[in-house]
Amino acid sequence: MSAITAPRGTRDILPQESWKWSFIVNSAAETMKNFGFSEIHLPIFEHTELFSRGVGETTDIVEKEMYTFNDRGGRSITLRPEATAGVMRAAIENNLCAQGASVKLWNWGPMFRHERPQKGRYRQFYQIDAECLGIADAMADVEVIALSIELFRRLGLKNLEVVINSVGCEKCRPVYRQKLVEYFTAHIDELCPTCVDRLGRNPLRILDCKNESCGHAADGAPDIFDSLCDECREHFEKVRGGLERLGFNYTLSKRLVRGLDYYTKTAYEILSGDLGAQNAVAGGGRYDNLSKAIGGGKIPGVGFACGLDRVALVMEEQGCSFGKRPGTSVYCVALDEESRGDVQVLTHKLRMSGLSAECDTSGRGFKSQMRSAGACKFACIIGNDERKSGTVAVKNLSDGEQVSIPIEEAVTFINEKLKNSETLV
Repeated sequence: MSAITAPRGTRDILPQESWKWSFIVNSAAETMKNFGFSEIHLPIFEHTELFSRGVGETTDIVEKEMYTFNDRGGRSITLRPEATAGVMRAAIENNLCAQGASVKLWNWGPMFRHERPQKGRYRQFYQIDAECLGIADAMADVEVIALSIELFRRLGLKNLEVVINSVGCEKCRPVYRQKLVEYFTAHIDELCPTCVDRLGRNPLRILDCKNESCGHAADGAPDIFDSLCDECREHFEKVRGGLERLGFNYTLSKRLVRGLDYYTKTAYEILSGDLGAQNAVAGGGRYDNLSKAIGGGKIPGVGFACGLDRVALVMEEQGCSFGKRPGTSVYCVALDEESRGDVQVLTHKLRMSGLSAECDTSGRGFKSQMRSAGACKFACIIGNDERKSGTVAVKNLSDGEQVSIPIEEAVTFINEKLKNSETLV
């Protein structure tokens, strides 16, 4: 019988990588706090209609990529493919935006899409997500874009490009949609089969197609800026002015439409030059109609999401720092079997004082224990002589210096030594 492996498109985040993810998430948490965002935790699965109505029936996510099943009660359930719809559902269900209130929320965790696995893209992937709900003004768009830029600045990412567009609203988008239908109908021979199908249902998605022939045709497509209503045009100009006021460089792209139907007005992405074709490390925009689509009142919103897998990949390729990898500071060693209990007690006291401490629990000999202690800063050694005298031998593993101290002073002594060494660094 063959061994069971992880399903295709999933992977184990092992200790040599997980500490890097913790660094990214902790940096995100601090950045979110500075921008006034509060953390929220969402269900991993939701009722399917949340995504079919919210994300859009004609999107690739709903049509091709969702993990959907019937539960034992016969209800259609979907593993969340994205977080925004869930955040909006939570806000509506819990009255977070009642009577015109606004709220800023963030979360992180796994999402699920049945896509073709490739570099930086998995079927179970992890996202950091931020949403500002209840504010229609363009200043909120600018703040969300600034938040994502600041997160990446703190992480040390370089070679990034901010790309923005307006996708209009329910008033002006039909005008632009008709222009696209007319244009792409005249260029239908250049379109891939998928985009031919999109032509009658969702022509804006053709602009986002990665097929080379479709991309060439899309480059000559009409510009949405000529079709924007006064409200959308004014909103977009305010977004551009706000970014310029904060000193952010950006690029306009008429082909940026994002893959979700709930977007209105602002759409943006942050691209990396180090990821090849799948080069977006973050993306987002405004979605003023999402709340109504899922049965709520009028709640404007704007937000973004970034993929942890991709961010970590870009950081590694650019040589960014993930901080210091967590390690064990103290290893407690037993010279003989009779000392193992005393060693376990000392290890526990060190841990209770806030230190990272380890000891052997498998009965290995002294040399094996010292090999395990090699990566630590200190070794605390207890044998027959130490038990009799009530002492412990503390060895500095960086310079080999060893001192004997009363065992009741060990915790204070090692804490002070570690504190002093950190101060010197």
